Amino acid sequence: MSKRAPQFERRERDFYPTPYEAVLPLLPHLPKGATFCEPCAGDGALIHHLARHGHYFVCAFDIEPRCSLAYEGDARTLWSDGNPDFYITNPPWVRDILHPIIENLSRHLPTWLLFDADWMHTRQAAPYIPLCRKIVSVGRVKWIPDSKFTGKDNACWYLFDAHQSGQAQFIARAV
Repeated sequence: MSKRAPQFERRERDFYPTPYEAVLPLLPHLPKGATFCEPCAGDGALIHHLARHGHYFVCAFDIEPRCSLAYEGDARTLWSDGNPDFYITNPPWVRDILHPIIENLSRHLPTWLLFDADWMHTRQAAPYIPLCRKIVSVGRVKWIPDSKFTGKDNACWYLFDAHQSGQAQFIARAV
């Protein structure tokens, strides 16, 4: 039996608000009071989770904003002029969107992205691995709050930064 059975319909535009539990593994890797731009803001859930822990959002964008905090903008081409410390987002996992987001954002600021753990083991990841500085394991995420199921994929927070070099550090999932 495959982890892909049964198949579920994906939500339009890959809209899965970031659950609070998925943010917890990232928190120890952010400096106290970090400022950030959320470039795939959706409904603003991630902004609120980070603010709850003393981090400050400078700006937010989304291709189709669903919260009053976000302006319309495409993470594949935008950059923040508010001088935040990081980009932090839960981007679409579709590779033809994800890869340009990695390329664009990591050229401007250190960029934390939440997406599937399997990505790092694929050939398509090879051009982007040199940009990766840290990988923080999250495990399975319950993307739909009222569901009794978690997602089928394990997730990680990936830190990309085109202005640093060296091997990526892997942080295993805490018990």
